[in-house]
Amino acid sequence: MRPLALALALALGPVAGLACAHAGGFTAVDRAAIIALLEAQQTSWNRGDLEGFLRGYEPSPDLLFTSGGKVRRGFAATRARYEARYLGSDPNETTRVDSTNKMGQLALTVQDVRGLGRDGAVVLGQWRLTATPEAGEGVFSLALLRTRAGWRIVHDHTSMAAP
Repeated sequence: MRPLALALALALGPVAGLACAHAGGFTAVDRAAIIALLEAQQTSWNRGDLEGFLRGYEPSPDLLFTSGGKVRRGFAATRARYEARYLGSDPNETTRVDSTNKMGQLALTVQDVRGLGRDGAVVLGQWRLTATPEAGEGVFSLALLRTRAGWRIVHDHTSMAAP
């Protein structure tokens, strides 16, 4: 009986090791899912779909968004910032401008994705926005968290390059 147990242990050991490695750490599948999330955000932005773009963020009061020297806390504040800047929406207005005209075309370039344990990651990248009065370019760093809905941005620090 002992030789059979030893043979099974040797045969199944590598499989069990792979399962443990996946359960305990950040994988290539996680990296691909994060890149796919950012690509979906870029696609949504470029078709003027702000709601689709915002799906990449954790819809929580704990979301942090920093840009232009300001810190915004919560998903509602993040949404309001995007709407005010790119849709020209005012809480007192009842009509909105055509979002595709003002949002422009966004290009994201991911430079690094680093796992932080199994359920966290940091992304470093560059952004470029064209075809809008809000055009510019710069860098971003994102902290992401694995949620039941998939990877979501929980902290976004975006800065514009100096002119």
